[in-house]
Amino acid sequence: MYRIVYRMKVTAIIDDDLVNNVKEYTGSSTITEAITIALKDWVDIYNIKELNKKISQNPVFIDNGQEIREINRSI
Repeated sequence: MYRIVYRMKVTAIIDDDLVNNVKEYTGSSTITEAITIALKDWVDIYNIKELNKKISQNPVFIDNGQEIREINRSI
């Protein structure tokens, strides 16, 4: 089985303080790793916000949590 990985080389002008903060907060030793982690985190947060919007349009109400706890415990 073969796996094709697409990568993009990008030249960007980003404030040094911002890059240094991202490196520090992510614990990364390289700019590439730091920006990759930050972008993945941003996408995850965006997806969570979109999911929250969908859930708020059609919320699930639980009258009795005991039934759900029993289902969870049986799994």
